Amino acid sequence: MAKVGMIGAGSWGIALSLLLYHNGNEVTVWSALKDEIEMLSKEREHKDKLPGVKLPSDMNFTLDLKEAVEGKDVLVLAVASPFTRNTAKRMKEYVKEGQIIVNVAKGVEEATQMTLSEVIEEEIPQAEIAVLSGPSHAEEVGRGLPTTIVVGTRKRKTAEYLQNLFMSDVFRVYTSPDVLGIELGGALKNVVALAAGIADGLGYGDNTKAALITRGIAEIARLGVAMGAKFETFCGLTGIGDLIVTCASMHSRNRRAGILIGKGASMEEAMAEVKMVVEGVYSAKAAKKLAEKYQVQLPIIEQVNQVLFENKSAAEAVKELMLRDKKIEISGEWE
Repeated sequence: MAKVGMIGAGSWGIALSLLLYHNGNEVTVWSALKDEIEMLSKEREHKDKLPGVKLPSDMNFTLDLKEAVEGKDVLVLAVASPFTRNTAKRMKEYVKEGQIIVNVAKGVEEATQMTLSEVIEEEIPQAEIAVLSGPSHAEEVGRGLPTTIVVGTRKRKTAEYLQNLFMSDVFRVYTSPDVLGIELGGALKNVVALAAGIADGLGYGDNTKAALITRGIAEIARLGVAMGAKFETFCGLTGIGDLIVTCASMHSRNRRAGILIGKGASMEEAMAEVKMVVEGVYSAKAAKKLAEKYQVQLPIIEQVNQVLFENKSAAEAVKELMLRDKKIEISGEWE
């Protein structure tokens, strides 16, 4: 049995807390929101973000960050990406040397273009950082539906420890040393999912979505490889796997926000309607800046930025993508 501190009580944090509890671990869940902790403690259910998923009576909920961090074998950082740095700063004084922090949020910091693991390492240099990502809606993990995911670390021993910690008969965990690739796949698929949702909102069909998914993963892989990630990662769970599920499911807050934008809502209106952090909005600008830095073309992500931040119409963005210069998909020798 391990002692786990879950830092963040949103839908993903609660779903993983229940998984880890059922795996025989002692779980303490922290939130900065008093009303959220009171609801979880009293109702044993996150009625806003994960309704219907009941939590055990001996799962501990706290507003005290020190209580959630100190003495824990593993910390799982499950706050939304825009709050990762500030939360890590608050955690730092309680984290011991070598304590494992597993980041499960998906995003790239807009101001610095740093991945979230880089942000955490900068703020808590004494910790050992890992990432957990893949096609995994909290709504399904919370209900115990079969899910497969990947954990990334620099040390094999840590990866295998976390694999054993999280793995169950409904939650299969693979391991990988490609932390950068895992994070980029998990973050940038949210931007492409916005595009897929926009296409849905415009009334386009399966052909359009298939094209966005296929060319979207090509963009993500192109940037990832230029930054030093492994191409194979983008063919796996946190690449094409996560992209498919996020572009296709109504559980996806990014797709839902995209649908609203496609129907004419502004970015702000769409985010307010979804009532959850739409990670792709925050990662879009960072992805554009990374593309410029590494001199990589990301036409879908570029158009999403123009729709979100430059008042470009969604229909015009799709038209521009369709009318781009002719390209070769696969290079090679012709007869």
